[in-house]
Amino acid sequence: MSESTGGGRVIVIGGGVGGLASAALLARGGAQVTLLERHSRVGGRAGRLEVDGFTFDTGPSWYLMPEAFEHFFALLGRDVEDELDLIDLDPRYRIFFETADARGADILDVTSSSEQNWAAFDAMSPGDGQAIREYSQEATALYELALERFLYTTFQRPLSVADASLLPRLPQLAGLLTRSLGARIGSRVSDPRLRQLLGYHAVFLGSAPERVPSLFSLMSHLDLVDGVRYPRGGLYAVIEALERAALEEGVEIVTDADVARITVENGRATGVRLRSGRTLSADAVVSGADMHHTETELLEAQYRTRPEPAWKKVRPGVSALLVMAGVEGELPEIEHHSLFFTQDWDANFRAIMDERTVPHPASVYVSRTSATDPSTAPDGHENLVMLVPFPADPALGADEASRETMRQHALRYLDQVGDWASIPDLRARTDIKAMLTPSDFATSLSAFQGGALGLEHTLRQSAMFRPRNVSAKVDNLLYAGASTAPGIGVPICLISAELVAKRLLGETGVKPLNTPLPHGYLRRTLRRDRLGALAKAMGAQAVPTEGAL
Repeated sequence: MSESTGGGRVIVIGGGVGGLASAALLARGGAQVTLLERHSRVGGRAGRLEVDGFTFDTGPSWYLMPEAFEHFFALLGRDVEDELDLIDLDPRYRIFFETADARGADILDVTSSSEQNWAAFDAMSPGDGQAIREYSQEATALYELALERFLYTTFQRPLSVADASLLPRLPQLAGLLTRSLGARIGSRVSDPRLRQLLGYHAVFLGSAPERVPSLFSLMSHLDLVDGVRYPRGGLYAVIEALERAALEEGVEIVTDADVARITVENGRATGVRLRSGRTLSADAVVSGADMHHTETELLEAQYRTRPEPAWKKVRPGVSALLVMAGVEGELPEIEHHSLFFTQDWDANFRAIMDERTVPHPASVYVSRTSATDPSTAPDGHENLVMLVPFPADPALGADEASRETMRQHALRYLDQVGDWASIPDLRARTDIKAMLTPSDFATSLSAFQGGALGLEHTLRQSAMFRPRNVSAKVDNLLYAGASTAPGIGVPICLISAELVAKRLLGETGVKPLNTPLPHGYLRRTLRRDRLGALAKAMGAQAVPTEGAL
């Protein structure tokens, strides 16, 4: 690895989705990019574990928002269909609703047929099928609005978001921001089970239905209208595709490279120092690491946008107990995606978010990728991943005694899944291969308070109120990933990488960049502003016209 700056040298910290995507875009722009990853392989939260013939995703497992994937790869002149082998899931997922005696469960399959779904919902609760049909139509309109106005902007010029076309909708948007998702759902749907169907997306946002703005009802478009897909090989196949793209764009990826400090001179990021003591120079630094870690550990105190005391007001979002297991024999009772919902899930969320206690029973997500992709398990076995939302508490799983407690929790949740899905011998057939606890997220990923997903999407931590993707104290220091705008999730982190590119371009508009980006686009189009040192190094001349998706 060269230690000289060269023209337009950029260091990217972290090989997660945001880091890999940022590196690929900046290298295509003509920057000399080195990506530094602490671990022996890239992936970050979106990791992979291979053990005893089983393959597990150790993080995200839902492939949603296909437009974001298509657009990102198109920026690099690639077709997502060539990068990923995508399989449409049908049913999209199965829900197990806890019954009064907690033995067995009411079961609902959400299929690829919208009409079939509306009829099934109506059979559960007359009138709710039509109500959810209308709710999903509104979700689609809100999703399209988010793509057009909110997701692809840095909010550097907030007023640019509200053009004439948006003004008539401002009263509606104000209501969607000030009212909770849970309240909106409760006003539309009467059956508590179907309310859960519409509200579980809050967990994808690191939160609970009563804590996120009802604008996020747009997420029901993703599963009820757009569909659910699976990339063969698991979500880590996305990481492999990003890694391929980055390498082919010229990114130098260095693993086992742990960054200890971002170096700053005269208020400008000038590189990094590794824990090994080696110092690497750069014209700009992009941190795809957890923002709390970046601000409080990688920067000296005088350069922190948020000093440590300010983080007391920041919500980390939920953590998780993630259990990866192999099961002998078949599991037809469980679909590729299965959700297990407790009756009193308000109490479940209170335990996790407010009381910071471990709930039993719990609302549990179970993934069985071997239902779709037999290569993820040996012959005669099934692949099972169980995710239980947990309090963001890095003490959970931090020592040997606590880890054994986590294992006992895992066995109890396994029994719960077996009871509800009518698999009485599930525990006897199951071998737990690995677990991830809040402590693991805190230590391995440097995640704020051991959160599993990123900063919680409350109103104060969403859209223009979310931590910006550029430092307020250090020039040429930018951020990507789940701690910054626009937020949590694999496709959203892809968008965060594009926002890094837009910052360097001086693009303040709301629309995505044109596809494909021309090679060397940064050399021609960087402007000389507060990122002027990088602009000068790369021979900037003009600002590009705004593109469209």
